[in-house]
Amino acid sequence: MQQTMLASKDTVLQAAGTALSRGLNVRHIRFMALGSAIGTGLFYGSASAIQKAGPAVLLAYIIGGAAVFMVMRALGEMAVRHPVSGSFGQYASKYLGPFAGFVTGWTYVFEMAIVAIADVTAFSIYMGFWFPQVDRWIWVLAIILFLGAMNLLSVKVFGELEFWFSLIKVVAIIAMIVGGAAIVVFGFQTGDGGGVAPGLGNLVNHGGLFPNGFEGLLAAFAVVMFAFGGIETIGITAGEAADPKKVIPQAVNTVPVRVLLFYVLTLGVLMSIFPWNEIGSSGSPFVQIFDGLGIPAAPHILNAVVITAALSAINSDIFGAGRILFGLAQQGHAPKSFGKISRHGVPWMTVVMMGGILLVGVLLNAVIPEDVFVLIASIATFATVWVWVMILASHVAMKREIKRKGLPASEFGSPLWPAASILTMAFMAMVIVILGVFEDTRVALYVGGTWLILLFVAYKLWVRGGGLRRAELVDETA
Repeated sequence: MQQTMLASKDTVLQAAGTALSRGLNVRHIRFMALGSAIGTGLFYGSASAIQKAGPAVLLAYIIGGAAVFMVMRALGEMAVRHPVSGSFGQYASKYLGPFAGFVTGWTYVFEMAIVAIADVTAFSIYMGFWFPQVDRWIWVLAIILFLGAMNLLSVKVFGELEFWFSLIKVVAIIAMIVGGAAIVVFGFQTGDGGGVAPGLGNLVNHGGLFPNGFEGLLAAFAVVMFAFGGIETIGITAGEAADPKKVIPQAVNTVPVRVLLFYVLTLGVLMSIFPWNEIGSSGSPFVQIFDGLGIPAAPHILNAVVITAALSAINSDIFGAGRILFGLAQQGHAPKSFGKISRHGVPWMTVVMMGGILLVGVLLNAVIPEDVFVLIASIATFATVWVWVMILASHVAMKREIKRKGLPASEFGSPLWPAASILTMAFMAMVIVILGVFEDTRVALYVGGTWLILLFVAYKLWVRGGGLRRAELVDETA
């Protein structure tokens, strides 16, 4: 049995003079991933997906969820074998080469940055519902300072904050499922269904399961995959998990299934209550269901939920981008200052940088057009799928190295290897093609392609020394 210990268990990189604090338990990690993957995609994007595919959107979420689960199992196997800070950026460097790690890491940071700017702007809009007399930029600045301060404390404080944010979202979704099921079973009058009685028949009575044909199903994948984005946060937590060999498998095995159930059950209940072509036309689906239950404060309840969702998303964005930047700094792919650790075990410079990026939201808040969120969602989908493809490619390369060198088998192996991984990579490639086929998402390929070219130029001009050497990633498979 071969064991390479080039650093202490907490340091995980050779000669890395600093270490992140391991303060995240399975409860933190599980809800962090839930908080990242259940948010904008469900609360706002689901209506768009339904309009594209009709009831067939349920099949899109099932297929997309299965593909994401395979990505998470691949990432989980690598995270248990190499519980390092920087996660999939470092895995790409080790198994695919330094340039792959550079592109993967910075693409993820780019994704988190643009999504976070949208989230802080959305937060200011939600607060304006209650405080219309307060300028939006004040709320943006306030939330940046608050969450920035929270992220500068120990990672355990961050984990607790994210746990409670995510818990509120999960409870709201469960309430939506239970309340919607009550409407269907007991026949409560919703007042928004255009005279159509609630029931499972609504899934097939308005043009069938595929009212917009197979093309509609394909078009929905762009929104569906955006909805699952962020679940890869599980892998990023490996460097700060108290017991990564235990908590990572538990989180990976439960979270994707729960996310899938939340999406499928929620949308299934929605389309049983209202005809699919009515959803989103009379306000938020949450308001429609709560109104159907006779809750007069539905708009305020919804506003509290979406505010929490925005806070959770911004919190996770700051954490995820910061930890990837920390890993990039350790590889020589980002300024060394991003690798500095505070006395609380937090990479404080990355938090400060993300706060600075989010301040752009203060400036854009007054001039951002409404359709910018469609653009951001499309670009984020491209970046997310790109990262997932690199995770899968790194996993394939790792499995080949294990076989070639006769290394010990992984403790948390990916199932149905290699067929499932190959099919998942083919599916992700199809999603990228779909982005280019439909006009409203095609801009994502233009921006994504430009971004990759800029990264190639930046790597050639500024990166020296080739980044992380293959031997420097600790193999803890003894």
